[in-house]
Amino acid sequence: MGAMRADRLLSLLLLLQNRGRMTAPELAEELEISVRTVYRDIDALGASGIPIYADRGPAGGYRLLDGYRTRLTGLTGDEADSLFLAGMPGPAAELGLGADLATAQLKLRAALPAELGERSRRIQERFHLDAPGWFRDAEEVPHLGAVAEAVWRPRALRVDYRRWRGEVRRKLHPLGLVLKGGIWYLVARAESAESAESAESAESAESAEGAESVESTESGAESVRTYRVSRILDAEVLDETFERPTGFDLAAHWAESSRRLEEMRFQGEAELLLTPRGLRLLPMKFGAAGEAAVAAAGPADADGRVRVVLPVESLPVATHDVLWLGAEADVLGPPELREAVARTITELAQRYAPSG
Repeated sequence: MGAMRADRLLSLLLLLQNRGRMTAPELAEELEISVRTVYRDIDALGASGIPIYADRGPAGGYRLLDGYRTRLTGLTGDEADSLFLAGMPGPAAELGLGADLATAQLKLRAALPAELGERSRRIQERFHLDAPGWFRDAEEVPHLGAVAEAVWRPRALRVDYRRWRGEVRRKLHPLGLVLKGGIWYLVARAESAESAESAESAESAESAEGAESVESTESGAESVRTYRVSRILDAEVLDETFERPTGFDLAAHWAESSRRLEEMRFQGEAELLLTPRGLRLLPMKFGAAGEAAVAAAGPADADGRVRVVLPVESLPVATHDVLWLGAEADVLGPPELREAVARTITELAQRYAPSG
């Protein structure tokens, strides 16, 4: 019997043990197989001595003999690893651990006393984590599996990477993977020949979702940096091993680098005069920065408009953001932002002016 079929038979057995009576279509849906395959698997379990009974009629289905419980609930290494992603079935599947996670959860539930098993089932029915943001399709990450393998083994990784100014080839020592807002990031140490690009990248880092951000940790001639996995065009796991930096803490590093990126992100302040509607729109567009600006807003004038000071990114980004507010915002300063907005509006007016 193949390993895949053996795992499937165990999953079917654990489903019946955990949930009681289930129909063939229900089992097929849970196991993502055909109903005909369910019939064959039921026959195979019966032939091996498992007491499975079929109840006929509209409320029928398959069930185990009352009191029967399998003790085949030991976790494999991959299943145990997958439990750290128990609240994130989507990311677990992206990492190639979806089936391991499902089997591990079944085994854990089978090993729990009835009361605790029912409690865990209620929690799963009532709470669900959906990591990606609204109105954004999940990014394609075709090389996530190779990256995760290199992180886990650990092995050096050679990648072709697309930065916003062009493609580069790099040899990395991968230290960890981070899922932030539905986007996968690789934290890795770049070899010395490439780390000299860090200053250049720092100047061109995009926003918090940027293509690549230069991080704070320096180790000799090498630096720890962050790469957006969706922008890896090709990845090759090498046979070469490497030593992780002594005392490296992925969570602490990510928190520090996120703080630094946030500081790099805002390069100035814009003074705006907002209508009441513009004031309501500010948190929707700018998040925490918008909320803080609203909280610190001055009193309304006779027309109900209020002055706010908003942190802004580079001039092109700030121009785009202010234009998003449309007629709900007047730019009071700085002068270069006001001029950029006026210039863009003039260009648009000329472009859309009636011909003839």
